[in-house]
Amino acid sequence: MAVTRQAAERRRRRKEALERPQYGWIWKPLLVALAIYLLVAVGLGIWWSRTPALEAAQQADAAPGAASVDGLSGLVDTLLDKPGGYLRNDMTPPGLWLDNMPAWELGVLDQARWLSQSLVGRDASALDAARTALEGDGDDGVYPSTEHRLEQARSALQGYRRSLGGGSGVAVEGRELAAWLEGVARRLDDMGRRLSASVANPEALAGLDLDVEDGAQKTPWYRLDNVFFEARGQTWALHRLLEAIHRDQAARIEAAGLAVRWDALSAELELSQRRLWSPVVLNGSGFGPFANHSLTMAHHVLRARDLSRELSAGLAEAGGASGVSTPAADDTPGKAAVEGATQPPAEDAADASAAEDDAESLTASQADGAH
Repeated sequence: MAVTRQAAERRRRRKEALERPQYGWIWKPLLVALAIYLLVAVGLGIWWSRTPALEAAQQADAAPGAASVDGLSGLVDTLLDKPGGYLRNDMTPPGLWLDNMPAWELGVLDQARWLSQSLVGRDASALDAARTALEGDGDDGVYPSTEHRLEQARSALQGYRRSLGGGSGVAVEGRELAAWLEGVARRLDDMGRRLSASVANPEALAGLDLDVEDGAQKTPWYRLDNVFFEARGQTWALHRLLEAIHRDQAARIEAAGLAVRWDALSAELELSQRRLWSPVVLNGSGFGPFANHSLTMAHHVLRARDLSRELSAGLAEAGGASGVSTPAADDTPGKAAVEGATQPPAEDAADASAAEDDAESLTASQADGAH
C-alpha cells in the first residue's frame, strides 16, 4: 500500500509540474495546433484529390492550329493551376500523403508529352523548348523543379500561340494526325494491360481484346488506385485534346468520313470520367457485392484504343489518297516542317520515324512513372 501511495504521489507531482504556468502554456497550445493542422491537412487532401471536370468545347479559332496548341497549353495550365497545384513532387503534407492525384497528373503529363512531339511547324524553336520542358522528370522537387519546367513549357506554348497570328503554322494533320492517333492507341493498349493486371480473376478478362500471359505479375493491392487514376488522367487529357484537335481538323475528319468514329471515341473517353462513388478503388468480381473499377476502366480504355486505331488507319488512307503533304523522310514529329511541300516521303521511312519517336516518348514516360 505504501508503494502504491508513493507512486500516486509521484504522478500527482508530475502533473502539477506540467500544470504550472511555465509548462502549461507550452504543451497545451501545441496539442491544439497539431489537432488543427491535422484537420486542415485532411480537408485540403480531400479537396486537392478531386479531379477536374471535363470542360465544354470552345469556339474555333481562325488561326490554323491554334486550337491544338490551346488544348496542349490547357493541360499544362490544369497541372499548375488546379487546387493544390502540381502535387506529384510534394515533400510535405498533405501532398506527401496523396497518391491518387499524383498518379492522375502522370497520366495527363504523358498525353501532353506525346502531343508536343507530334506538333510540327515553322517556329521550331518554341516547340522544341516546350518539348524539352515537358520531357523533364515529373518527380523533381528541387530546382529546376517540375513546376518550373511546366511554367517554361507554358510560356513557350503561349509564345508560339501568339506567333500563329503572324502567318506561322502548326501541322497536326494528315499523316501527322494519323501517327499521333496510332501513338495514342499504343499508350492506351499499354494502359489496358496494366489495368488488366489489377484484376485478380483471369476469367473476368475474357471479354477484353488482350493477350494475357499466364503467370503475369499482378498489380499489388496498394497500387490498384495508382494505376486506375493514371488511366483516368490519360483519358481525361485525351478527351480534352480530341476536342481541341477536332476544332482544327473538322473539315478533314468530315472529308475522310470519320466524324462518327471521332464522336464515338470522345464519348467513350467521357464515359471513363464518370463519378467514382466509392471512397476507394474496388477490385471485386462478377455480380458480387463490390464493383471492379479496374475492369470497368479497362473496357473503356481498350474500346478507345480500337477507335483510335480505326481513326488512324482512316486518316492515313485518306491522306495517301489525296496526296496530303508530309514532312521530309528524315524529319521526326519534333522537327520543323515546311508547309506546302509537294514531294511526299517514302512511306516506310515515315512509319519508321514515327515508331522511333513513339518508342522514345514511351520510354521517357515509363521512366517518369518509375520514380
